[in-house]
Amino acid sequence: MIKNRIVFGNYTDYRFTMTKAQGSYIWDDAGKKLLDFASGWNVTNLGWNNPEVNEAFIQQARKNVYASMWAPDKIQEDYAAAILAEYPGVDVAIRTTGGTEANEVAVKLARASTGRTKIIGFKDTYHGQLFASMALGYIPDYVRAIQPLVPDFVQMDYPAATPGDVAKDAQTLADFKTQLETILAAKDVAAIFVEPGIVTGWGACKMAPSGFVELVRELTTQYGTLMVVDEVGTGFSRTGTLFGIDRFKVTPDIATFAKAVTNGAGGLGAVLTRAELVEKTISEANYTSTFGWMPTACAAALATLAIHKRDKVWENAATLGDKFIETLRTELSPLGAVVRGMGLEVCVDLAAVPGVASSIVRNVEQTCKDNGLAIVTGDDGYDLQLMPPCNISAQDLDFGTSVLVDAIKEATKN
Repeated sequence: MIKNRIVFGNYTDYRFTMTKAQGSYIWDDAGKKLLDFASGWNVTNLGWNNPEVNEAFIQQARKNVYASMWAPDKIQEDYAAAILAEYPGVDVAIRTTGGTEANEVAVKLARASTGRTKIIGFKDTYHGQLFASMALGYIPDYVRAIQPLVPDFVQMDYPAATPGDVAKDAQTLADFKTQLETILAAKDVAAIFVEPGIVTGWGACKMAPSGFVELVRELTTQYGTLMVVDEVGTGFSRTGTLFGIDRFKVTPDIATFAKAVTNGAGGLGAVLTRAELVEKTISEANYTSTFGWMPTACAAALATLAIHKRDKVWENAATLGDKFIETLRTELSPLGAVVRGMGLEVCVDLAAVPGVASSIVRNVEQTCKDNGLAIVTGDDGYDLQLMPPCNISAQDLDFGTSVLVDAIKEATKN
């Protein structure tokens, strides 16, 4: 039932109205201060309303707020140079307004540049809200009412790792190699969309076995398929490196960005790729975006990137993330909970806890809020996806961890 005037995707009920936000904290309409373990789902990686980012936005707004497609603002060129310098193997950027548009554009680029039509994605992953991006990962039941989606999309099962079982992971990867190579051998696949070793959508934080990213690169190169890395959730220090791909000695053909790129100060997405792919497709694929890379958003993005580099924010995410995961496993594994994660992208999966109902995460969510912690639930009713700001303090992380652990233990008592 729709109870509000604004529809927020699947969130038909507001959790609360936010009245203030600063750093790692947000305030609700009752004036309650809440430590935020969601970061707008990987958006405010530098904390809410980062003053340097906001000031950059304001200063640009005093100069110019829009640029046409045939007369760019210099700050757009400045941002292109800055982001391209930090990512491996790319030399040109395509402007978009967000992650959905970036992934849709990546599909166009892949099809146009290869002359092939098939695109591979993984079941139950999230890449956006339009027809091609939904075809990448949405399960059929979720999109039945709006079918047909874009044709020639192949959804594979994600080769999820089993924590602590090296032998099983090796077999999982071997089985995946056989399946992927069988599909690619027909040489009709334009691209495969992957995240760098972890799934950041839907709340599950599934992780692939070691060697997955390198295997995808090896096979796509062998069969002439493009490798698209979706960095919308994994970019900007979230997984313990500046970009998710930095964990691997792999160069993708295309990378997509959004979310934390401006730390929430403006809508901006990007497709990074090689100029040779764009040059031969620009007249056929049409990479137009009226509101792509507004100058104010570019100013915020430049400031955001500079802060991540200056402060090496990924190091904080890596160090505190390791501690966070270790503590959660120590406290919650005896209950039957499974903890997965990388950096400060962490999931607590309660599905295997004996006797729990699928409504458990909503109970945990409410208990956490009552005790000063804001979290969000995953898609299946059992997953808690935890995404604290990447520059959170150790003291704040400890407080939030304590509230979360106590809430889960209370909710799972038999």
